[in-house]
Amino acid sequence: QVQLVESGGGLVQAGGSLRLSCVVSGIIFADNDMAWYRQAPGKQREFVALITRAGNTNYARSVEGRFAISRDNAKNTVYLQMNSLKPEDTAVYYCVVFGPTRYWGQGTQVTVSS
Repeated sequence: QVQLVESGGGLVQAGGSLRLSCVVSGIIFADNDMAWYRQAPGKQREFVALITRAGNTNYARSVEGRFAISRDNAKNTVYLQMNSLKPEDTAVYYCVVFGPTRYWGQGTQVTVSS
């Protein structure tokens, strides 16, 4: 079955950086677009970033210029580099296989203190 395992979350001060990783198994990783979503307490889940099979990227306006999504097809892994973090970036971050069928990871907590 399809499995997505996120890691790299944690507690960081405002202005700091974190890099999230997501290892995917059970699918042909290189054939799939991949995305990151997040959900803050009391809020709806929201789109953060997308990377296509071809390596094209798209970002939510709130993170553009601060976050960078990338992928390593040899490692079946997608990354989210997060810089200049703000308290409003605090959320559970989810890795998503962004295909006709969407598969979600279990999420990793990111907490940014002011």
